[in-house]
Amino acid sequence: MGIEKLAMIGCGSMGGGMALLFAEKGLQISLQDPSEDAMKGIKSQAEKDGVGDRVSIYKDYKSLCGSLGSPKVFVFSLPHGSVGDTVFDGLLPYLDKGDIIIDAGNEHWMNTERRQGKAVLRGIRYVGMGVSGGYQAARRGPSMCPGGDDESLDIVLPLLQKAAAKDPKGNACVGKAGLGGSGHYVKMLHNGIEHGMMSAVSEAWSIMVHGLDMSYDEVAETFKKWNSEGELRGTFLIDIGIRICTAKDPKTGEKVLRTVEDKVVQDVTGEEGTGIWSNTESVEEHIPAPTLSVAHFLRLASSDRHQRRRIQSAFGTSYPPQKLSVNDKSAFVEDLRQAVYAASLCAYVQGLNVINKTNSARKWHIDFSAVLQIWRAGCIIQADYIADLLAPILDNYQSKDLTNLLYEPAIAAELKRTKPALQRVVGQAVAGDHVVPAISASLEYVKYQTGLELPTQFYEAELDYFGKHMYDRTDEDKEEAPTEGKHHFEWKKA
Repeated sequence: MGIEKLAMIGCGSMGGGMALLFAEKGLQISLQDPSEDAMKGIKSQAEKDGVGDRVSIYKDYKSLCGSLGSPKVFVFSLPHGSVGDTVFDGLLPYLDKGDIIIDAGNEHWMNTERRQGKAVLRGIRYVGMGVSGGYQAARRGPSMCPGGDDESLDIVLPLLQKAAAKDPKGNACVGKAGLGGSGHYVKMLHNGIEHGMMSAVSEAWSIMVHGLDMSYDEVAETFKKWNSEGELRGTFLIDIGIRICTAKDPKTGEKVLRTVEDKVVQDVTGEEGTGIWSNTESVEEHIPAPTLSVAHFLRLASSDRHQRRRIQSAFGTSYPPQKLSVNDKSAFVEDLRQAVYAASLCAYVQGLNVINKTNSARKWHIDFSAVLQIWRAGCIIQADYIADLLAPILDNYQSKDLTNLLYEPAIAAELKRTKPALQRVVGQAVAGDHVVPAISASLEYVKYQTGLELPTQFYEAELDYFGKHMYDRTDEDKEEAPTEGKHHFEWKKA
């Protein structure tokens, strides 16, 4: 069926952008938001964009639902948590069998599945859809990751294909992620990957500025080169870094970046939940994801600058990044590029490993080829080289063991090749007091994931000493599986 009308509930920056985008694609859009000013702002922008006749404002659910066709189609762009339940419950008296809700917020996947269960009892279709790319992409074409039952996804997919970002070949960056809450789950791990990559890029920026004494303009030129060729080509976070380094305040002529304080507060203020959830998932699923987790810890530490100032006072000193002494600056910048790429690839591997573990447990039947296409353009983790590297693996995911993508020779070869650069960068950074959590964690990840002589040999002995936790013997454990050991040694009589 062709969807010609939809209601946009939630008219913030993301919802507003999507409302205008859908109107531009020919749909009649009914707006609903507690803020009348927000709706008026979208209506005003629609008139400027030449689609004002396709956008209407409604102040209550009854009139909103009366403005729609059959089936009624709703797109939620709401904060995560109880708000979605409140809106869903408010709409219920006006919903009919076959009506469709597309939840396009950054919702927790368990909330999505709970609402899907509630909706199906009334014959209502509920699609949980992650949307990536930020408010700018929401207006021009975002990456979309819908999950739900096949029939509902088949109905909404033509609509989403109209609006989604297009990759360089013209293919829409949207696809059926899988069943249940898989759409929001994949988007959640997308954001975890995003945080790891963003930290690595920021760490490299800091090394170039504070360690190599490069100007913002020099860093921008370096990013241009990185983004145009090699392993970081077509990487969204590198691309926007060019503009960030060069943007000037038109009033003062000062570089805007110089005025930006080092505080990431979205996690502690409750604006974002995905970074927290993705790290919780990795721990609960027993999947090592250090690039993702340390990037999150850096964000948390950065959020409270007042606390950091008090700690600095308690120490009576600080450890600012020092100028680096490198023999060949251009060679070190090349090492830095390789290190950022390696950390980004590690972030991808770790995120996909977590997705695979939950997918196997919950039987979501996630289409990993579709997920890769969703991440091709319009999203924050867009990285053309990495996507091309993963394509032969994920396009044939049904014949692959995705337990750990480090099993794949192509990925192993890339991380093996870039390890020396990672090591050189981390060595210089640590010696010069540079903050490099994501880059250094990625190096450690490569080391301990390939290691057969880990410090945990001693760790296991200590566990057995004080807790009688048992251990396996090196000369007996043929399977080497994560099972409880068979041996205990009475290190000291009780």
